Amino acid sequence: MKALRAVWRLWRMLGHILKGMAIVALRFPALSPDQQHARVQAWSMELLAKAGISLRLQGQPPVTGPVMLVANHISWLDIPVMHAARHCRFVSKSDVKAWPLIGGLATAAGTLYIERASRRDALRMVHTMQESLERGEVLGVFPEGTTGDGREILPFHANLIQAAVAANAPVQPVGLRFVDRTTGDLSFAPSYIGDETLVGSIWRTLSAPAIEAVVHYGEPQLPAGRDRRVFTQDLQAAVDRLRRS
Repeated sequence: MKALRAVWRLWRMLGHILKGMAIVALRFPALSPDQQHARVQAWSMELLAKAGISLRLQGQPPVTGPVMLVANHISWLDIPVMHAARHCRFVSKSDVKAWPLIGGLATAAGTLYIERASRRDALRMVHTMQESLERGEVLGVFPEGTTGDGREILPFHANLIQAAVAANAPVQPVGLRFVDRTTGDLSFAPSYIGDETLVGSIWRTLSAPAIEAVVHYGEPQLPAGRDRRVFTQDLQAAVDRLRRS
């Protein structure tokens, strides 16, 4: 039964991804940025549905920018979940750009790519993010820098938060969690950590009973004179509270 469920969901997801690539190639060039964002949000919501995942929002997503969303990082699902809740431009590791199928969709969604091992590229990205915030955009970052298991939050890195400090832009903490809709308990099926393969994580997620993705938005915070390290610590504490409530 599990295998049949996973195969059915996988087939539907692959079809939806191919549909997304066709939209990007044929429709996106004629759309305004706002129309593109709306398409990405609708496509992401449908992707979750085809994977057997529903969405629940708590708190208030940002209506307009500038704002930087900072969230805990659990799964490969986090980006489509946050896009479904409220489209934003994500900052992602550069190798995502080369992923088959997904890379093209991520680029079309406005993803900004960073070489995480390069200090010089980190400085470039902070400048790019500052400019984006000054243009009034909504950015999304995972300050942990990698996925955790969903049980404990990893330390936040402060480097990308510098963009909000430099632009004096608000940062909104976001707590993510996945819940088994049958039992109401936390679901760790979508987790993607350590030596785990992406294929294995996807298969486990698609084999699982119905899952609810919970996106909990906190109150936006301005730097208010805090340096990036203090600001980042305060944001981590806020995200930790939100993901538990």
